Amino acid sequence: MMRSRILPIAALVAASLVPDLDAQRRQDFEVDVHWNRLHDYDELVEIMASLQQAWPRHVSMSSIGKSYEGREMWILTVQNPDTGPAADKPAFWLDANVHGNEVQGGDAALYLVWFLMENRGEVARVDEVLDRVVFYVLPTVNPDGRAAWFREANTASSQRAPRKPADDDLDGLFDEDPYDDLDGDGEITRMRKKVPMGEGQWRESKEFPGVMERVRGEEQGDYVMLGSEGIDNDGDGRINEDGPGYYDMNRNWPSSWNPDHLQGGAGEYPLSHPETRAISDFILRHPNIAGVQSFHNAGGMILRGPGLADYGEYPRADRQVYDQLGGDGEFMLPFYRYMVIHSDLYPVAGGFVNWTYEGLGILSFTNEMWSNRRMMQDAERNLTAEEDRKWNDLLLFGDDQVAWKEYEHPFYGTIEIGGDRKMTGRVPPTWLLEESLHRNAAFVAHHANEMPEVTIEAIEVHDAPGGLHYVDVTLKNHRMIPSRTALAGDKKMGRPDRLTISGNGLEILGGGEPLDRFHPERIRLQEDGDPAVQLLEYGVEGKSEREIRWLVSGRGAFRIRYEAEKATDREATGVIE
Repeated sequence: MMRSRILPIAALVAASLVPDLDAQRRQDFEVDVHWNRLHDYDELVEIMASLQQAWPRHVSMSSIGKSYEGREMWILTVQNPDTGPAADKPAFWLDANVHGNEVQGGDAALYLVWFLMENRGEVARVDEVLDRVVFYVLPTVNPDGRAAWFREANTASSQRAPRKPADDDLDGLFDEDPYDDLDGDGEITRMRKKVPMGEGQWRESKEFPGVMERVRGEEQGDYVMLGSEGIDNDGDGRINEDGPGYYDMNRNWPSSWNPDHLQGGAGEYPLSHPETRAISDFILRHPNIAGVQSFHNAGGMILRGPGLADYGEYPRADRQVYDQLGGDGEFMLPFYRYMVIHSDLYPVAGGFVNWTYEGLGILSFTNEMWSNRRMMQDAERNLTAEEDRKWNDLLLFGDDQVAWKEYEHPFYGTIEIGGDRKMTGRVPPTWLLEESLHRNAAFVAHHANEMPEVTIEAIEVHDAPGGLHYVDVTLKNHRMIPSRTALAGDKKMGRPDRLTISGNGLEILGGGEPLDRFHPERIRLQEDGDPAVQLLEYGVEGKSEREIRWLVSGRGAFRIRYEAEKATDREATGVIE
């Protein structure tokens, strides 16, 4: 298939003379990955290692901890070391596969790294973001769930959680009655039983044989549905009631956390799981992280908090930046909608992107990746149930369904087993996968490229009464995201930006923001602390300038230094003559 590498025009012309264009292009890849299929946990790790080995100066690989079952949580750090250490740059955190069955996000995360590296030195916009930004990429938050979803028989929705044993049915035993792959085909499908006409609530579609339809009104059905494949393993008269233990890492974060009886899967307390604790420790050790995205699975949504209505609304200045980025995301991901979690989707207590913004002041999104609107390439159209079946039948050749077959069930007698495969509904067909990976990776790169870039734009010295001088410094943020969000300023999260003046023989009498261009003596003075050190609690807003004025006694050279957690530090010099 055609690959996603952007090649120079000359290379494309030369390649067009070669009969096997795809083979020609593949020779240009340092790391050749088939992005038209999904990769399990072990394959993801192999791809990560290949990326690190191909570009050892730009990509490093390390583990931030272990999962509940002991798998390494591998992370890639991606940057250009020639432009400075990673800790001195604004950083972007990208993770995926929070839920074990939400698998394509892991591939999208690694696609981003692959695409940036393959196009480094050839595409100016790629070099721009790599020169200025460091990426921390964790392709699977939930390696246990991912490994089990690929390795074992599952439904589209099973293996969502890590595999910590639990007594779901309160019988003193743990995980003793899970789904059962009764026919050994590697899928957990559905069970149905034929009954006399009129006694069932379901029937088989006449147009699409094998597809079950619920009967309505005066219609008559001849099947009853018996749930997912399984037997009564523990002899308690119930089927599939105690599967693998469940906890939800997207309900375990400190922001608006609720206990498990109010928010299922929340865990014993915030950050009680090894995976969430490892991630939180890493993020807290890297205060330069200024942007976050987390890839989830289905619905075609770009989500921001709040997760609960009780939190209230985010500050207006931050909402404006969210809206700009979310609007760009809708443009780049044309079948997605930009939404607020609690009001447009459903309440989420203890969510990850809620914590990274509400607890740390980082602008954060969740991407729900697959949208069935892509089936018809029409963002305004919802397929009817009949059209959905027709689409699957004609374009997937019916392969999304397992044909029904008879089975002698120890409890239900003669039944039939079949229906949707685990790949149905939550992940795109392989021939739509690569486009989805690229679009989402491009949105991440755009978000990252809009993280703060603050420069010392101008230094001016003016005479002041009494033989003193005013020193004016103008800071400019060239990007959309402020160096400190409004929420961070309101809640005093993290360290404020600092603007400092120093020089031998100089005495700094006062400093603050000028209030009137025609009256330089009018200054909103910083009341506390050393006036030479101006603390900018609200940083520098996006796409704007901020001016600081000092009243200085003495003459000679001086140095200005700007320091920020989420922007690159800057220095400049001047002289009072």
